[in-house]
This record gives sequence, C-alpha cells and structure tokens, in this order.
Amino acid sequence: MMDPITALRFSRRSTAEQVTEGLDLSGRTILITGCNSGIGLETTRVLAMRGARIIAVARDEDKARAALAIADAADGMAVGAELTDLASVARAADRILACGITLDAVVTNAAIMALPKLETVNGVEKQFFVNHVAHHLLVTRLLPSINRSRPGRIVIVGSHSHRFAPGGKGIDFDNLDASNGYRGFPFYGQAKLANILFANELSRRVGHVGITANALHPGLIGATGLHRHMRGPFNWIVSAAMLFGKTVPQGAATTCLLAAHPALNGVTGRYFADCRPAESSAFARDADLARRLWERTEEIIASHGMT
Repeated sequence: MMDPITALRFSRRSTAEQVTEGLDLSGRTILITGCNSGIGLETTRVLAMRGARIIAVARDEDKARAALAIADAADGMAVGAELTDLASVARAADRILACGITLDAVVTNAAIMALPKLETVNGVEKQFFVNHVAHHLLVTRLLPSINRSRPGRIVIVGSHSHRFAPGGKGIDFDNLDASNGYRGFPFYGQAKLANILFANELSRRVGHVGITANALHPGLIGATGLHRHMRGPFNWIVSAAMLFGKTVPQGAATTCLLAAHPALNGVTGRYFADCRPAESSAFARDADLARRLWERTEEIIASHGMT
C-alpha cells in the first residue's frame, strides 16, 4: 500500500502554492521564524493566503511587521526575537503565551550558514547557538500554547548538510565553542544535525500529548543568499549545485506541506525532502545522541539564566 504522503505525488519541483492548493487554513495560527526573507517569507505568504493567522518572528519587530505586509497577512502578529540573545527569545515566547494564543504549528526556519570566521555567543559557536539552541528554547517555552486537539505541529527546517557534521561524533560536545578548530560548513552541518535530532527528541517527548514534530531539507535555493559566507571548495560545490537547485517557491513547499497538509496528520519523528519522506544520516537517527543533545542544550540554556 502506497504511503499517503507519497500518494500526493508532489515532487522537488512542486511549489508552496501547489502543495497547499485547496486547503482552508482559516482559524489556524502558525508561527514562523525567519519570516522576513527567502523561504521563510514565501512560507509566510502562502500560509497566510490559505487563511492562516501568522505569528511572524524576525530579529526585530519592524522586520516581522514588514514581512506581514508583504505577505498581505493583515491579521498577523509581529514579534521580535534576536536569536543570539536567549533573554530576547524568552521574552518573545512569553509575549505570545501572555496573549493566550493557541498555535496550530510552529515553523523554525531562521538560520545562518557557514560563517567564514569563528564567532561565538557566550562560549558557544554562533551557528549552533542561533540555529539550534535559540530555537530549542523558543519551542520548548511555547509548548503549553501548542494545540493538542488538532493536533499541533512542530516543523524544523534542517538540511541535508547535516551529513557534513564533524566526522566520527555527529555532535562534538567537547568542541561546541570551536576552540579545538573551526570550519564554517562542517559547523553548519553540526547545527543542522542538531535541528533534526531536536525534532526526533521532541517527537519522543511530546507525542503522547498529541503534538507532532518533523524535520525537513528545503533544497538548494540560490536566491536566499544563505550561502553568501561560504569560501573555498564548499562554495564552488554549492554554487554549481545552485544551477540545478530550486526556486524560493519550490524551497518553501516541503515546509508548507508539513505545516498544513492533512496527509501529515499524526505523522511524527520523520525527515522529509522534496515533499516526500527521506532518509537522514545514522547520526540523525541516533536516539541516544538526541537525548544527550537535549540535555546539553538545556544546560546551555540554564547557564544563561533561562528555565
């Protein structure tokens, strides 16, 4: 019997509008980080077009408000959250909680990629901090607001780049500050691996209350500018691959599918690419590694005075 998701016959060339065609998301509220550019903006636009109320999260409220205007999401809510500052992330989550909003989906889309020089945030390599730690805090803090009856969905934007995480360990817990050596793209891969492990561990921890969590690879999308910091061989490889990559509407398709399509009801703890189930790396499927990552991330968050 064919998988119901595969039966939809969407592909790498499907767009966000195509995978949501005919859906009525009226009455649903969806939070999206990184809403103001690239696939985040397209995700915001398309889900708003289908009737969802968007909680738009960007580095500052003005950027989020501008994204809502571009997306013609008049009933949306603009929220500022600086992902290098956990206090800012906590304030953003607390503001949403205080409003009594019920979230039907949370999409963690914001990311930075392959910084050419080492940057750290309070002793943690910046890509790992922004792409993973900040989103861990945001999502876990928002769990009380996520719909348990529909059920609510958590959609984590990862990447096939998780396969380039430092070899032999997956997550190098002894070098999260990169003091023992730094290379931009492998550390980006480590952050994306952390995203997928986070989705899997979330699925294990919150599945019993009716919340699903899945991760995805959006594809190589040249127009986002995400790879602008890359140097050397990785930049040449990625730039060449971009010639055969996706448009922004195609890049947002898998995100929109996971956030909104009824075929995903009850589907959790899986990895997707090109609007279909995909296979992640052995490290990404390592349940013990996911548990260790969760515990270490909680320690990092606690060290910043967050609970």
